[in-house]
Amino acid sequence: MCSILAYCSGQADPQIVSEMLARTISRGPDDSRIMKTGNGYLGFNRLSIMGLTPEGMQPFALNGNAVVCNGELYGFRKMREALKKRGYSFKSDSDCEILLPMYREFGTEMFRLLDAEFALVLYDEQSQKYIAARDPVGIRPLYYGQDESGAWVFSSEPKSLVGVCAHIMPFPPGHYAVIDAAARREVPASAGREVSHAAAEKKDHSGSKRHRHTEICPTQRMELHEYHRIWKADRVSTDDLDTISVRIREKLLAGIEKRLDADAPVGFLLSGGLDSSLVCGAAARLLDRPLQTFSIGMDLDAIDLKYARKVADYIGSDHHEVIMTRDDVIAALEPVIHALGTWDITTVRASIGMYLVCKWIHENTDIRVILTGEISDEIFGYKYTDFAPDAAAFQEESEKRIREIHMYDVLRADRCISVHSLEARVPFGDLDFLSYCMSIDPEKKLNRYGIGKYLLRHAFDKDELIPYEILMREKAAFSDAVGHSMRRDLIDYAETLYTDEEYETRRQKYTHAMPFTKESLLYREIFEKYYPGQAQMVADFWMPNKSWKGCDVNDPSASVLSNYGASGI
Repeated sequence: MCSILAYCSGQADPQIVSEMLARTISRGPDDSRIMKTGNGYLGFNRLSIMGLTPEGMQPFALNGNAVVCNGELYGFRKMREALKKRGYSFKSDSDCEILLPMYREFGTEMFRLLDAEFALVLYDEQSQKYIAARDPVGIRPLYYGQDESGAWVFSSEPKSLVGVCAHIMPFPPGHYAVIDAAARREVPASAGREVSHAAAEKKDHSGSKRHRHTEICPTQRMELHEYHRIWKADRVSTDDLDTISVRIREKLLAGIEKRLDADAPVGFLLSGGLDSSLVCGAAARLLDRPLQTFSIGMDLDAIDLKYARKVADYIGSDHHEVIMTRDDVIAALEPVIHALGTWDITTVRASIGMYLVCKWIHENTDIRVILTGEISDEIFGYKYTDFAPDAAAFQEESEKRIREIHMYDVLRADRCISVHSLEARVPFGDLDFLSYCMSIDPEKKLNRYGIGKYLLRHAFDKDELIPYEILMREKAAFSDAVGHSMRRDLIDYAETLYTDEEYETRRQKYTHAMPFTKESLLYREIFEKYYPGQAQMVADFWMPNKSWKGCDVNDPSASVLSNYGASGI
């Protein structure tokens, strides 16, 4: 994992730019560099994963253009060979070195060509424009805002922008922005810094709709273009169940294999649930050598440790168990929320175990890359989507979850892993796999089979990658999986901090996503300590769809649903 910073103004204080970049040094502790562009700055903190030599250090420059990118570009070697035939030469084995040649050849159409998870900012010297872009899922983070002069500023994490930008927001996945850094004009101070928005639609070369949003501020102009809606299928697949199973299997295996390519050691988070177990089982088969797998659980009542151990024994991995206590959980709350930049209950709860296990990995191993099982639930369904009234409602909910996942589970995986100088890779977020899965007829995704996520289970029921009991095991809520007591410990701890009157008075201060429990108030107050006034970086609390019968609950944990049943066993 690396971090990037772009300050689209030559008037920025170099010392402030340096301090902003330093706030994300954990993402890239190997080396740091800031480049002065024609009218701004590009900064980079490096975690060496591909192309470990000094020549792989960014920013990369080519004929006056420059780029910083936090990303993994899968299949980059094939593109590099094609670019060599067009006369380009390369100094390193870094995948990101192909970006500037690609930009010269394809312009902004290059983003449609990338099979990648990435966030980047590129400076075009000829036009004096900056171009920012993010992958379609939002697996790699990017935040942006304007300084007091109206100049746009971009960073991998919001912590770099606090105190510089009054309003910080996540850059939308599947978009690129063009910033005219030369378009600066003076306005009276009384004019303020209002931003006007205009929207237009035009057709791209494939005939699909392409959206452009223009933001105009007193000093710089930004055009925001949507290049890929990964969450919206162009058509509904007519494949039958057997064909669906074959394609899910082939595409997920390909997505896992791509993410095993690294010049640094690779490890695997293994919860004992379906998704992480499949990733580990497939990787063990593909690599044909023992994996390094890691699990975490409470000292009293962890559910998943026993299941993870069964998977580890089955695939022959070198398995490590990390045990946490109630005191560990409470002590981790503040650093976790600071790292995450969120106040969401579900995300905070689910992050504590991941944060602590990644801390252990960083302190006790030489691993640099971590594969995880996120994004499967958003595709194939949660426990609460069993209550979807019909297939259309299921699909709409799935699209919403994928569209917003960069604010929830993907954010959790990125921050918990990167804050400990590791890189997250998410096979279920593979673009080809995800695009296909979102096109599957939602009638076939509904739980008509007596068990959730049946399509994924059925796709691997003959491979024997993992024990059959794990393949067919009901999903447990994450906070239950690490231990039933963890959720209760957090709720009880928050209860000790506020009287009922204090809770009611203090929660009223927050108009956006008002806290609705003492636990959520605690998280919000910690968040505001580090990100004051920036609550809108997250859209809302992650909760089941309360409009569905059976889902009108006051806690996001699946354990409060009537269909939870054997999931917590």
